[in-house]
Parts: sequence; structure tokens; C-alpha cells
Amino acid sequence: MFTSKRIRLRIIFVLGVVAGILYGWVVDPVEYTDVTPGILREDYRADYVLMVAEAYHGDYDTNAAARRLAVLGSASPADTLSATLEYARGNKFSQQEISMLQELFSAMQAYQPGEGISP
Repeated sequence: MFTSKRIRLRIIFVLGVVAGILYGWVVDPVEYTDVTPGILREDYRADYVLMVAEAYHGDYDTNAAARRLAVLGSASPADTLSATLEYARGNKFSQQEISMLQELFSAMQAYQPGEGISP
């Protein structure tokens, strides 16, 4: 009798786990919408900043670069780039990628919001 209770308990446990997985993955899965890049992991965050640096290298628009970096959080663009440069050096980014990040870092250090906007 004791073993039949154990078997029933295990069957109920397995059915509960299967039902939970089916509900979470099939019936009502989580869908992320309207999220910002600020929630990205550090490696994806670095890739995003690198894409901003590549765009800056193409158009040299500091206002656009600052706006793109602002979506990552409350840190200043220069602080964001400083952290990304540190990450890039420690994770074998190419020299070309590092130089683009440094170029944007220099621009963001001198950046004043509203530059280039005429009244």
C-alpha cells in the first residue's frame, strides 16, 4: 500500500510539471513588447554600443549617437562608452571596433546636449 501511494504521488508530480510547462510555453507564453535595450545582457549591450559607434563613424551625428546611447539607462553616454571599451578590451574585440568605440568616446566626452540645434 505504501508503494502505491508513492507511485501516485510521483505520477501527480510529473503531471503537474508537464501541465506547468505546457501552460507556460504553449497556452500563455511570456511575450516581451515595448522593451528598451537597457535590459540587455552585458555582451549584447556592448554589441548595441558598437552598432551606435559604427553609425556614428558613418555620419558623425553626435546628437543621434547620444540619443541612441540614452536608451541604455541613466548613465552618461561617456560613462556607457567607457564601460563598453573596458568590456571590448577584455573580450577580444577587433582593433577596428575598439578604435570606433574610442572615436565615439572622445566625441561623447566633449558632447553638450543641444549641439547643432538651431532655434
